[in-house]
Amino acid sequence: MAALIAHPRIAHARAAIEASDAETLAVQSAVSAIPSPTGAEGRRAAWLADRFRDAGLEGVRLDDAGNVHGWLGRRSAGPAVVLAAHLDTVFGSDVDVSVRRDGNGTRLEGPGISDNARGLAALVTLARALSRSEVPLSRPVLFAGTVGEEGSGDLRGVRHLFGSRDFAPHAVIAVDGAGVERIIHRGVGSVRMRARFRGPGGHSWAAFGVANAASAVGRAAAAVADIPIPKDPPSSCSVVRLGGGTGLNSIPAEAWLDLDIRSEGTEALTRLEGLVTTALERARDAENARRTPGTPLLKLDLEPLGRRPSGLTPRAHPLVQAALEANRALGLAHELAASSTDANLPMSLGIPAIALGAGGSAGDTHRTSEWYENTQGPLGIVRALLVTAAVAGVNPGAAPRG
Repeated sequence: MAALIAHPRIAHARAAIEASDAETLAVQSAVSAIPSPTGAEGRRAAWLADRFRDAGLEGVRLDDAGNVHGWLGRRSAGPAVVLAAHLDTVFGSDVDVSVRRDGNGTRLEGPGISDNARGLAALVTLARALSRSEVPLSRPVLFAGTVGEEGSGDLRGVRHLFGSRDFAPHAVIAVDGAGVERIIHRGVGSVRMRARFRGPGGHSWAAFGVANAASAVGRAAAAVADIPIPKDPPSSCSVVRLGGGTGLNSIPAEAWLDLDIRSEGTEALTRLEGLVTTALERARDAENARRTPGTPLLKLDLEPLGRRPSGLTPRAHPLVQAALEANRALGLAHELAASSTDANLPMSLGIPAIALGAGGSAGDTHRTSEWYENTQGPLGIVRALLVTAAVAGVNPGAAPRG
């Protein structure tokens, strides 16, 4: 890492990143102000494609899934390092995504300003610095803005990217949100489902005694809450939404609950899914057991809403070690962490992958009051520069232009 930092082209790229801090913030504000709900990322993707071209990337295009990507270096030069940042936000098209600055100009406020406008702006700045500084990387680098990372997107963009077989990946760095300390090398897998109970319904007085879908939802929620959750590997199981019914004086013919099940371990996730399914079936059976004899049975349908794989890039892997060394070299503390990001998918495929924040600090993520503070903002992008250079390889010597 010391040799990388001393390399004249890397030093030139680092200086360019630091000098363009105001421009990076302008790009961050501009991209954040483009609405990009999951499934409707087209405007933001087209905008990013233009920024990629301006930064000097080649072969910039939108693929069939809606991802936008471009190349630094020859695609034929071997397996590529992939730098990815997701395009989508959790906010619907009806949310005002305009960006506000505070009095001193270092704090930006707006829905999605950190997650993931910061990651997208970092990609643009990093691509421009590497290209214009002519850093002699040994491997090609693919810069990608991906669709469908949030919620119901179910990692649709990276599933397409790594399922296309258009290139061979060497390593993946997902740039997601703010921060300089966390190195995410463990992918938290998840199963999202809707449990829908259907019964005869009826008048709340005249039909009282029939199997009640809302009562089954209540039983199910309580049963799920009582499931023992393992701490090793870290796991969770949550009822996250409830719905159903048509009126104040009607027994609902249908009611539902949504569940989010997570674990760092693949086997633990499978076991939890089985326990949840059993709890839901028992709630159905318990409600049917108390119904008036001869009335219709309550039915249970399980609808999949999403499935994200767990994954791990071991601490000893050179990619994780490069990130650790970059933090040390820059005088930053480090935290090895787990999260659910675009890096989950390549991890699950055995492709080395991590996720990094892009500098600064942030809060109120996934809320309309989301904010980004530019403390150590450039340092986060410099860290991504060093990790990219470490895993792509840099030829020695060569002074920067001018």
